[in-house]
Amino acid sequence: MADRKSAQIITTAFSYGSKHDFQLFKEDACEFSENLRILADAGYQGLTELHQNSQTPFKKSKYHALTKREIQSNRNLARKRIVIEHIFRKLKVFRILSERYRNRRKRFALRFNLIATIYNLELTSS
Repeated sequence: MADRKSAQIITTAFSYGSKHDFQLFKEDACEFSENLRILADAGYQGLTELHQNSQTPFKKSKYHALTKREIQSNRNLARKRIVIEHIFRKLKVFRILSERYRNRRKRFALRFNLIATIYNLELTSS
C-alpha cells in the first residue's frame, strides 16, 4: 500500500507460496478508515463489498461493451494509479521483484521492507 500524494510505501504484506494479491489483501486487511480511498486495479473486483470507499476499473463483458462514461472513468482511475506503477518500476531496479527470488524465503519480507525503506528515504532526500 502506498500514499498517492507522497509516493511513499506505507505497508507491505507477504505470504508463503503463491497467492493472489486480492486473497492476501482479504486475509491481511486491517480495518481501514471510511475516509481512506482505495484505488485498485482490475484484479481487485469485488473490493467495494469489503470497503465502500474504493474504486476499481469497469470491465467489459462478453456481450456488452463499455459505455463512454465507463471508459472515461477507467482512464481517470489509471491516471491516479500511475503513481503506484511508477513505484513498482523503481522497486524493480533492485531486482527482487523482477526476477526469481533464490534466497531464504523467511528473509524475503525483511529484505523487501529494507528496499521499501531505502526507496522512502530516497524520496525524502531528493
